[in-house]
Amino acid sequence: MTTTPFSAPVGAMLPVAATPRLSGNGGDDGGLRKAAEAFEAVILRQLMASMRQAKLGDDIFGSSATDNFREMADARTADSIAAMRQFGIASMVEAQFRGRAAAASASEGRVQ
Repeated sequence: MTTTPFSAPVGAMLPVAATPRLSGNGGDDGGLRKAAEAFEAVILRQLMASMRQAKLGDDIFGSSATDNFREMADARTADSIAAMRQFGIASMVEAQFRGRAAAASASEGRVQ
């Protein structure tokens, strides 16, 4: 298996079989959209966790319960931000996989 450089698009690093299949109804695929939003939410959760680790002092009321609550609140916030699609990560991922799936469909049509 060959490796690709980090500058390559995400879709170029995946085999064609691993790319999502689009339905034949004009590209209206909610599954791809949801997966792209979920990916953006994961990135945002990691970003928020990194920001939480950069605190300047100890929390005087800190406990494991408070930490768990903050993690749950951050996850919910990340999901909400991803659903608004304001960062553009989900849109880029979705567009890239749509292009890759379209190319795969076109090549399958030529083979048959």
